[in-house]
Amino acid sequence: MEHLLNGFMSAFSLAVFPVLVFGVLGGVILGALPGLTATMGVAILLPFTFGMQPTPALVMLIGVYIGGIYGGSIAAILLKTPGTPASAATVLDGHTMAIKGLAAKALSIAAVASFIGGLISTIVLIAIAPILADFALRFNAPEYFALALFGLTIIASVSAKSLLKGLLAGTIGLLVSMVGLDPISSVPRFTFGIMDLYSGINIIPVLIGLFAISEGLNQLEKLSNNKQDVAPKFDYKVLSFPDFKKILPTCIKSGLIGTSIGSVPGAGADISAFACYNEAKRVAKKPEEFGNGSMHGLAAAESGNNGVTGGSLVPLLTLGVPGDAVSAVLLGALIVQGLTPGPLLFTQNPEIVYGIFSSMIVANIVMLLIGFLGIRFFCRIIEVPKIIMIPIIIFLSIIGAYAINNSMFDVGIAITFGLLGFILNKLEIPSSPILLAIILGPMAETNLRKSLIMYEGSWSFLYDRPIALAFILFAVFSVYSTMKLKKRQRSA
Repeated sequence: MEHLLNGFMSAFSLAVFPVLVFGVLGGVILGALPGLTATMGVAILLPFTFGMQPTPALVMLIGVYIGGIYGGSIAAILLKTPGTPASAATVLDGHTMAIKGLAAKALSIAAVASFIGGLISTIVLIAIAPILADFALRFNAPEYFALALFGLTIIASVSAKSLLKGLLAGTIGLLVSMVGLDPISSVPRFTFGIMDLYSGINIIPVLIGLFAISEGLNQLEKLSNNKQDVAPKFDYKVLSFPDFKKILPTCIKSGLIGTSIGSVPGAGADISAFACYNEAKRVAKKPEEFGNGSMHGLAAAESGNNGVTGGSLVPLLTLGVPGDAVSAVLLGALIVQGLTPGPLLFTQNPEIVYGIFSSMIVANIVMLLIGFLGIRFFCRIIEVPKIIMIPIIIFLSIIGAYAINNSMFDVGIAITFGLLGFILNKLEIPSSPILLAIILGPMAETNLRKSLIMYEGSWSFLYDRPIALAFILFAVFSVYSTMKLKKRQRSA
């Protein structure tokens, strides 16, 4: 407690607090722009920390991380354009609420849910980091395969009205995820001699194409046919206290799930958001509201993806193993500052560790304030005429796709998937399963093949290992409950 109190004093000091606010605000802005992810924001600012003291440097980068994950929800809600992959699940209910004139309420739910998820993950990080780290250490190839398999069953839940169309979309995503070098033998697959495809298809251009460019094309078609959507009439009423009490259990549960998933290296905020959304829909009294503007769906996705922020630091700080791409960059920042992540960090540099912990709590509070203070400004985006807004969205999308690797090939990928998303929208085939399959496909394939090598071709790892068996049972239960739910909806 003494270290934690000293950490709070450090967080509010003149040397730390301004850079913390700068980091969170910068993260929110970067996260709201399509293609500019939290990982990119942290990586961009990393060189600027070389001459800084360890605590302010790390606090600024973590502030960008926390702000970036939340910032993606702003564009997802208002423009149906997820700023980051972690916000793909937010589109499902957030944008629908905005269309119904509840943009301010949706933004306030996102801010509150993000705050609760981030706060829970930080408290868990402080309290039981070593326990979660030990749990994460138990994961090997069979456990990762079972986790990915469980994640793929979520496709059934996010398949809107038609399960068959959702499975078709998921199959497209799995085929796309197979492009590139074979993960075990390094044999090129589906590359057609194109060198840019050898490293696979980057998820960010796919995300930008499926959600941002396809939506831009859809709106352009409406403009050309004089069918422009009337700008929704909305007030600035934010989340009320009765509604807050309704979504609070969902936020807490999703925050805990997100923290657990975040503590497993390789499982990021995008997987967490979909997993929490699926769980919230499974236990909901009115699951038919999900995808049609459900407060619980939006709250689950946002609390889940922000729950990862603290969870991903568990293996990083306790074991020196990054939990996701952002924490991998943060590992570099720790090394640059002459710090060695691991158990000794807690004993040799407790002032830095607990300074980070305290600053994460403060950063989540700052994020909440920015979210609420910016609602009136954010909502103005909807009032901008579509004839002006659509070219800006497409332009920013193309810039975002190019900025990832400074590659025109990535721009071509974004445009290709934009056209694919436009066509799929006409056929009423959902895009979310494609994204989910692209994220989880390589994880499932690589770890399945590693598991078979470990067990010399035997499939016994599916029932020999308790954690893997638990995830497989979860997967079976997820499919069963989703099928039962859809059957009940059809009969109703």
